[in-house]
Amino acid sequence: MTATRPPTFDREGQLALLAPVERAAALAFLEQHPPCTGAPLAIVIPAYNEEPTVAEVIAEIPPAMAGLALEVIVVVDGAGDRTAEVAAAAGALVCDVKVNRGQGAALRLGYWLARARGAQIICTIDADGQYEPSEIAAVVQPIIDGRADFVSGSRRLGTELTTDATRHLGVLVFGAILTVLTRHRITDPACGLRAMRAEVTAAVTLEQPQYQAAELQISAALGGFRLAEVPTTMRDRGVHATGTKKGGNFGYGVRFARAAIHTWRRDRNAARKRLRPEKIQRS
Repeated sequence: MTATRPPTFDREGQLALLAPVERAAALAFLEQHPPCTGAPLAIVIPAYNEEPTVAEVIAEIPPAMAGLALEVIVVVDGAGDRTAEVAAAAGALVCDVKVNRGQGAALRLGYWLARARGAQIICTIDADGQYEPSEIAAVVQPIIDGRADFVSGSRRLGTELTTDATRHLGVLVFGAILTVLTRHRITDPACGLRAMRAEVTAAVTLEQPQYQAAELQISAALGGFRLAEVPTTMRDRGVHATGTKKGGNFGYGVRFARAAIHTWRRDRNAARKRLRPEKIQRS
């Protein structure tokens, strides 16, 4: 690891970059958990109505992993239950946004909070118990070793305990599509267990309110960051939670594809514009 945490934090300037609905919650978070005082590894958990499962997920995360001290940041996305109180009681640092905007928006804010706290590496995991917190170390290790900037877990390389055959097929199809778009081998394009250098989250463009997994991977790949995958486990969500919040399989697939294609077009065009002056100068 060569990244270092920033010695100062421009609170007002950085708060101005957030959406208005986020600023009060972010400011309250930073007043309770000051900038530049956090652990080098931040585990960001987006949570919407996850009161039954969030405490168990937090409890399974150790105080240190892969040789790094860590802290857990839970971004509560307009929950209508006691997710925020339960997560705080379990030991997490909680940012409670009162309006539900989607998992992608919650993760964006979580990345911002982690960077403000001074994290060098940011890892994400879902609050519903689908992923194994003990596998965070495996996802983080390639970054610590200097072999990757962005690492995603993969149920196809590891173990898939889910019983939804349609979603299993979707992982295969969209993995192949993202592999073609990014020219990186991607076997699991929608894994919620992933890790990245903190600067990756600031460098890429993140706009999607919900389907951020594809946007993040594609944007990181087209931005020149090194991608990697490691084997992880995906449990059957039905055992740990009351149901999916992403809608039916067909609608989910359509929206996921739309987000992926939009990101690829956006970032491909941006990359071409960056290269164009260089080509003109050479000619």
